[in-house]
Amino acid sequence: MKVTGYRSLTTEHDWGRRIGDANGVMTRSRTDVHVLIVETDAGLEGVGIGPHADVDRVFGAVEGQDPRAVTALYDRMIDWVFKTGHAGAAFGAIGAIDTALWDLKAKAAGEPLWRTLGALDRFVPGYASGLDIALDDEALARLYSEFADRGFSAGKLKGGRDLGADLRRLATLRDVLGRNSAHPALMFDANESWNRSQAVRYVAALEKEFDLTWIEEPVRRWDAAGLASVRRGVRAAVATGENLTGLEQYRPLLDADAVDIVQVGNVWGITHFLRVAAVAHSRDLPVSPVAYHTNPVAHAAAAVPNHLTFEVQGLTDPIGVHVDQEYQDGGIVLGDEPGIGLRVDEALITAVRATASVAAAQAGPHIRPERAGLRLVPDSSREARDEVRA
Repeated sequence: MKVTGYRSLTTEHDWGRRIGDANGVMTRSRTDVHVLIVETDAGLEGVGIGPHADVDRVFGAVEGQDPRAVTALYDRMIDWVFKTGHAGAAFGAIGAIDTALWDLKAKAAGEPLWRTLGALDRFVPGYASGLDIALDDEALARLYSEFADRGFSAGKLKGGRDLGADLRRLATLRDVLGRNSAHPALMFDANESWNRSQAVRYVAALEKEFDLTWIEEPVRRWDAAGLASVRRGVRAAVATGENLTGLEQYRPLLDADAVDIVQVGNVWGITHFLRVAAVAHSRDLPVSPVAYHTNPVAHAAAAVPNHLTFEVQGLTDPIGVHVDQEYQDGGIVLGDEPGIGLRVDEALITAVRATASVAAAQAGPHIRPERAGLRLVPDSSREARDEVRA
């Protein structure tokens, strides 16, 4: 079996709500979802999920190769861009191809990927994460009630700009998830919006009323000294890693003892997750994947010994993509379809794109605000309202 080509599709996920974080809010309730289909001469096709704008830079590394040699092809793709760097868009393309190759490998074996990777159990423990900073209190309670109906007893709140609002919203989260546990796990995500001293003050204020399970990305992702400083100054665990690309970016954080929960982004692929999980396990640290549409890394999470919990951002599939998984008992239940369990309706996706409006790129959580990390105190001023609620 040889890789012969690929097709690239873009569909949408209808969240039914506006999503965002301390850096901004998306202008639409729909966001793009990028799908990569890798073709072979045997008729099997592998599906990868995630932005892959640089696919042509690395596809030559796998074209004509046997897709079952996944880890060797992963390293081959990395080698093809070693001079120009494998971060950002290039690493995203490598991740999408890598996911599609793992999908092919499991399909060739006629079994779901979680079984190919050696998992004993198809259940992946998870936590609810509504990307919820734009929601008012009533909508927040309604959203997390949907998660609670699926058995979730852990949740992560987006915040970091308005202490009073965050205290009130954390109480709502605790009350709703408290239906399933006397002590629901509460996580808080600042998305790199603080400086280190502000982070300690803010989290200390939250911890006067709440026993936080972890604080996520309190400062910049690469700031090993800053993350270590925050870790020493608060009771909560420090979680980070979703935006790191390559093992070398984790090394300074691990060497500085700056992280308690090692996170990995789904968009960077399955091989990357497996390697980060192994490095974290060597230091007795748990790993927690940060969600992306269809949760492809969940298959790998089921197979590693140090998986803690998997972020679940929504309970619906992207338009035109069916995923063989369910949300029950506070986690993901993986199915039995061969591969990752993704079925793509290309005709429906084409129809969606033909009628879709062009999404604005001038605002949203992907754009860092000018004053991020440079505010004397968190506030609910006009600047904060404009950035978070616009």
